[in-house]
Amino acid sequence: MLKEFKKFITEGNVMDLAVAVIMGAAVKEMVDGLINGLIAPLIGAATAGVNMKELAVTLAGVKLQYGLFLDALVKFIIIAFVVFIMVKAVNKGRDALHKEPAPEPTTKTCPYCKSEIDITATRCPHCTSELTE
Repeated sequence: MLKEFKKFITEGNVMDLAVAVIMGAAVKEMVDGLINGLIAPLIGAATAGVNMKELAVTLAGVKLQYGLFLDALVKFIIIAFVVFIMVKAVNKGRDALHKEPAPEPTTKTCPYCKSEIDITATRCPHCTSELTE
């Protein structure tokens, strides 16, 4: 059982997941810094110093803090955008690495009748012209 557990832990999928969780936490810290250090103050300045987290309304004696939702929504949109940009960059890099070369041409155009012919032909099968190329 211990050997099976060791194999399970050291397999690539579990290690990839662990790296993803650690990187996700680091990205969250970075995005939180971006939001709390730059974006939230700009929104506060644009809204005459109103802190979004403190926005609330009282209905029937119950305080509804809709500002917390708005704050979470802004953070979600920013995180989603950052993840989108990261995935787009990774996909572009992967496509560049795995790009296959264009296939060699197998046909050419007869210079006389403009028909498409085999690239190795020495005479056009359509107009019977002798090809020098």
